[in-house]
Amino acid sequence: MGVNVFFSFILVFFLPANVTREVDKGEFYKVFSSTSQERIDGMISMLDQEKTSSLVLAYQGALYMKKAGFIKGAGAKVKTFKKGAHLLEEEIKKNPSNAEYRFLRLSIQEHAPGVLHYNKNLEEDKSAVINGFAKFNTNLKTVVAAYAKDSKVLKESDFH
Repeated sequence: MGVNVFFSFILVFFLPANVTREVDKGEFYKVFSSTSQERIDGMISMLDQEKTSSLVLAYQGALYMKKAGFIKGAGAKVKTFKKGAHLLEEEIKKNPSNAEYRFLRLSIQEHAPGVLHYNKNLEEDKSAVINGFAKFNTNLKTVVAAYAKDSKVLKESDFH
């Protein structure tokens, strides 16, 4: 009986800490498309609590770049943007065929101020998103299709 109690204790207290759960994409994209620095900061904090993964790092990168738009002072703005760009670019380098990461980068590039010169991969990212669209889950397809309605790069007709 003592052994069973011990193993139950191990399972209850240690197993949950090692279980990786997928980040809620729906919640991430709600925050990513929001205009609230508080929501962005909250999602970054939540991601900081997650087990590090490629997805977590890519999401953090995209959020830092988006957050840069809210920061006062050019130096701090650029520093925050570069921090995010480094995270996202590293994940794209490691996972070049990940169309979701390419969508994140495309959406950042399309809205980044020209002075940052962060717009060199628009066409290749567009192609990756179009080619990967069929493999996206339903929620991500909805997000991308909604984005395409207002995008100058992606068009709704690209997905039909």
